[in-house]
Amino acid sequence: TAVSSLDELLALSDSVSIHVPLTEDTHRLMNSQRLALMKSGAILINTSRGGIVDERALIHHIQTGHLGGAALDVFEHEPLDELKGARFDGIDALILTPHIAGVTHESNRRVSQVTAENVLRALGYE
Repeated sequence: TAVSSLDELLALSDSVSIHVPLTEDTHRLMNSQRLALMKSGAILINTSRGGIVDERALIHHIQTGHLGGAALDVFEHEPLDELKGARFDGIDALILTPHIAGVTHESNRRVSQVTAENVLRALGYE
């Protein structure tokens, strides 16, 4: 089904996965108003950047039963410590992961390779 706007997409979707950069235009893109437009029982997934989802509004929409749940891999304030993460305590319909959505065997191998090359270069072993 073709849609003409984000708001229309939100109203029709059972799940929404966010993949946008954090810019002035996308900061709090998923605010309370947009979350309210989402289909009742829908699931929100954010693996892009913290700050795109208004976390307090998201919690509200989950706790009221409007949203079925959410999965967050990124947070407005990272790292997510005990104090910053306290707002998420006791919300069963919420999955939190520590900014690892992009971690794969391939990405780990590439990071290791680049790190080793940089160490060798710094030691003069180009």
